[in-house]
Order: sequence, then structure tokens, then C-alpha cells
Amino acid sequence: MDVEVRHLRALLAVVDAGTFTGAGATLEVSQASVSRTVAALERALGARVLQRTTREVSLTAVGARVVGHARRVLEEVAAIERAADETRGDVRVGFAWAALGRHTTAVQRHWSESHPGSSLVFVQSITPTAGLTEGSADVSVLRRPVSDARLRTALLGVERRYAAVAADDPLARRRSLSLNDFAGRTVAVDSLTGSTTEELWTPSSAPGATRTVRGVDEWLTVIAAGQALGVTAEATAAQHPRPGVVYRPVRDAPPVPVWLAWWADSPPPDVEALLQLMCEQYARSTPRPARRR
Repeated sequence: MDVEVRHLRALLAVVDAGTFTGAGATLEVSQASVSRTVAALERALGARVLQRTTREVSLTAVGARVVGHARRVLEEVAAIERAADETRGDVRVGFAWAALGRHTTAVQRHWSESHPGSSLVFVQSITPTAGLTEGSADVSVLRRPVSDARLRTALLGVERRYAAVAADDPLARRRSLSLNDFAGRTVAVDSLTGSTTEELWTPSSAPGATRTVRGVDEWLTVIAAGQALGVTAEATAAQHPRPGVVYRPVRDAPPVPVWLAWWADSPPPDVEALLQLMCEQYARSTPRPARRR
């Protein structure tokens, strides 16, 4: 038998109250229940912690040493419970690159107004599910397909694709670009979490080469240095301005679908309300019904 928190609570209740009867009143259980719980603690420890007489209850030598540790353990348990209580109302939203783009702040504010005591906490995680399967997020925003049958997804909307080019690149002087403008050039691609693949281009307009990067910071760094071009979702342009990098819409590129994902067997509370709020924000710019799969 292992020592349990309830054992320690019972011991301290007896010590503080001075009697089993008083401890029972404190814990709102019977005197007999307290006695059984303390006896269970003694069996787990293999030693007596209380000396019982008809007139009083006192600590044994072992009990005197155990009490101090018991108080520290219960203090830590209380701290754990407080920490969980403080964050219970928060919803952690994972993302790999740019959260919800220009919709991020509006969604956060509307959520807090309609759900007092709850906040949307956006957490960046460079994984295929943006931290969802790793446990760092309750839901995640994805811009690439996910085939994990354990997850449920809903389409929030779509975003235009943007090119990212160095500020001194001749392409930066144009108001918009086409996919043909990438022909023969090097394109930075994040194959783990990015929304761009070589399938975006036809063979006749394909880039000359691709450069593998990991995450948005590395992607922006190679573009600013003129070492590659980039193609990304509109949200990246909204959330990641960078000196030396210019964003331009790619007029003939297909849009990027944006999905919300969560665990199918344990959806977070109010996920339907969160989904509705996010869909409404995207619908203001691109009216699209939510589709589930």
C-alpha cells in the first residue's frame, strides 16, 4: 500500500484538532473513518505515527518526523490545485506559423467578452498538428491536411497566397505576382509545417530549386538575405512583417484552407462556440461554410 494524500490529511487533522472526534468534524467524516485512514497510513509506512490513550493522542517519534513532510506535501498539492484552477478557463490554441492572421486579436477579444474568466492563449508549436497531439494545445489551427483519425477538423475559411521576396528583389516592385514568376528561382519550403509544396506549380513554371527551412523565422531569414523566395498564406504576411521582406499577393495561386482541429474523443469545452466565432471572422472576408471531415 502506498501513502495517499487522504492519509496525510487525516494525520494532520488529528494533530491539529487533538482528537479523532475533532479531526472527523474538520474533515466532515466520522471518527471511525479518521481512525481507519490513520491506521492505513501506519500500515503503508510500517510504523506507528500516533500514540493513542484513553485521554489523549500524541505523535510518536516517527510521527513527529512525518508531520513536517506531510504539511509540505499538502502545501504542494494545494499549489497544484490553484495552478490548475487559474488556467482552467483558458483555451490553448496551437499554431505553427501565424495563428489566425489579422483575425487573431479580434477572435481573442470577442472570446473574452462572451466567455468571462476564459482567455484564448495562442501557443506556437512547430509540429504537423501544431502542438495538439503533443499535448501543448487544446485545439490547433492548421493550414495543411491532417490524416490522424483521432482528430476532428472543421474548415474555418480560406486565405490568399502571398509571395515573400527580398526588398531589393526586382519582383518587390510589382503589386502582385504570378506562379510563373517563380520559374527558375529558389523557393524556401518548410515540408513539416508549411503550406507550400512543389505541387503548387506546373512543370513549365516550376522553381529551379527548393531550400528546406524549419519554421517561419528561418524562412524569413533566408528570404531577407535574397537566398530564396517564399509562398505562404495571407496570415503570415499579416503577423510576420520583417525588415527586408516584402509580401505580394500571388494572383493565380489557389487559396490556402484554414482548419481548426481537436481531439475527437475529448473536445474542449465550448469548442462549438469557438468554431462559430472563428468562422464568422473568416466569413467577413471570404464567405465560406464550415465543412467537417
